[in-house]
Amino acid sequence: MTTLVSNPVHAWPDTTAPYTRPADAVIATPIAGTITFRNVGKTYRAAAGDVHALQGIDLDIPAGGIFGIIGRSGAGKSSLLRTINGLEKPTSGQVLVDGVDVGTLGTHALVGLRRRIGMIFQHFNLLSAKTVWENVALPLRVAGVPAAEIAQRVDALLALVGLEGKQHVYPGRLSGGQKQRVGIARALVHRPEILLCDEATSALDPETTDAILALLRDINRRLGLTIVLITHEMGVIRDICDNVLVLEAGRVAEQGPVWRVFGDPQHDATRALLQPLRGGLPDDVAARLQPTPPTRGTFEQLIELGYTGTVAVPELAQIAQALRHPTRLLRADLDRIQGRTQGHLLVAAAGGTLSQDALAALQLSQSTRSLGYVPAHD
Repeated sequence: MTTLVSNPVHAWPDTTAPYTRPADAVIATPIAGTITFRNVGKTYRAAAGDVHALQGIDLDIPAGGIFGIIGRSGAGKSSLLRTINGLEKPTSGQVLVDGVDVGTLGTHALVGLRRRIGMIFQHFNLLSAKTVWENVALPLRVAGVPAAEIAQRVDALLALVGLEGKQHVYPGRLSGGQKQRVGIARALVHRPEILLCDEATSALDPETTDAILALLRDINRRLGLTIVLITHEMGVIRDICDNVLVLEAGRVAEQGPVWRVFGDPQHDATRALLQPLRGGLPDDVAARLQPTPPTRGTFEQLIELGYTGTVAVPELAQIAQALRHPTRLLRADLDRIQGRTQGHLLVAAAGGTLSQDALAALQLSQSTRSLGYVPAHD
């Protein structure tokens, strides 16, 4: 039987002192928490026929980062996530945690693995008849941890997630964000080296989502945990992740640093997921757009400049100078991700008639294209 050795890692809080701001915190150096998928497949048997949820997944998740898995409904995100802690067993291939094949673990070793891997859920899964403190303490009580240590850990974690003063409150009196903070604290009670997030913000409003993502970033920085999250929202990936895997129909569509995948998506599935974050033509401009310059009156050429994050964005004055026409900015959809600027600019050049080849030759951006022409406003 394979055994899994617990590694002493991470700077876990051992007092009830308030959590220090990230700028003041000492970032732990991760020495455990790697996850490896080798040709992983998962097939579900059904009366209507086999469902291939995962097919040929090869992936390395390094320790200490925040890794996002995204895909449309039915892409296989949850199936992949749950193979990490053994809640799902692959039909083929291997899932390795710190080099140990999860599929080879016996019952006792699998329990040990799951205590090293915390998990938070979309719908919180709190016990309504127990207080905040009791919900967080329950896994430690089940594990037989001494009462004094339980008290120390629970109090420290409630301070870590910003729930001081809520110890004796029942879940029914908490907001959605507070419930998720309880779920995060509960997932951390065994001092794991990996934290899995199963659509952890999908049930929250945008403001609360931002607060929970900030908390997860802080936990990652302070404790050096490997965080793996699944989501269907590219905005979540942009705001928190270092690297991302895009799943489509159980297969890897693409993967890489977030800035690169956002700046230069290679797969149709990625482009579709990014579309809600991309601004299109303003409605009033789209209504007047035509493929050739008007034969009468003044007009503007609409030009879209795309930036992948590989070079700096030129100054607007430089763009206008290169186009050799009075130029105005109509729309900017730019993000600053991992220190790189990527996205699109939409500009209107008065009287411009530059061909696609001429625009490309200007090398104003990684992609430059003419969208057409609109009559100029009076």
